[in-house]
Amino acid sequence: MLKKIFSYVIPLTIYQTKSALSKSIEVTWANGELVMDSQNTNYSYGSLQRILRLGLKNIGYKKIVPMEHILVLGVAGGSVIKTLVEEIKYKGKITGVEIDPEIITIANAYFDLDKTKNLTIVIEDAFAFVLKTPTKYDLIIIDIFQDTTMPNFLFEPFFTNRVCSLLKSHGFILFNTMLLDENQNQRNKKYVTEFYKNQFKIRTIPRVEVHNELIVIEKIA
Repeated sequence: MLKKIFSYVIPLTIYQTKSALSKSIEVTWANGELVMDSQNTNYSYGSLQRILRLGLKNIGYKKIVPMEHILVLGVAGGSVIKTLVEEIKYKGKITGVEIDPEIITIANAYFDLDKTKNLTIVIEDAFAFVLKTPTKYDLIIIDIFQDTTMPNFLFEPFFTNRVCSLLKSHGFILFNTMLLDENQNQRNKKYVTEFYKNQFKIRTIPRVEVHNELIVIEKIA
């Protein structure tokens, strides 16, 4: 409790490690909240939870509650899963895909991710998972970062088309992106402009928490 109170004055790091896949992972008390950070950005809770919460609100909580199966690509500490379960009261299936097992170990230890009864965690590369899963989903959340870098495959038409093929009718994709320079601005503009729009609607929620842009894709048929 004292650490939580003092964190309003100065952030207090309580755990720090490195894994084979992540440069640095920290668990920190900041402004009275326990967060997970990489070397240069927030990975879970804190600003990231606010960003994805805004995206879920944009889709609509009432639409999410009756959904049967949600896929989360990029779990980290599991803040968006906590939003779904604890705030939205979502009770359907959640499958979380995370490439770094060390991050899941931390999420279980500090954020009680393993106590989420309707969650199944898959330790696997998101690209590989998407290629082989036969399951259709109502909502797919894409939140994949390596520190501040986003893998190029996320913006390639092959991956986008494959993810869209996994959506049920009237399903949604919530894609969190980071914009740190003009090249990344242009990358997102190209992604939205060239998106295959037959049976889908695409829109953006720009400049969330300064450096993030959310892309929302809806399957309308």
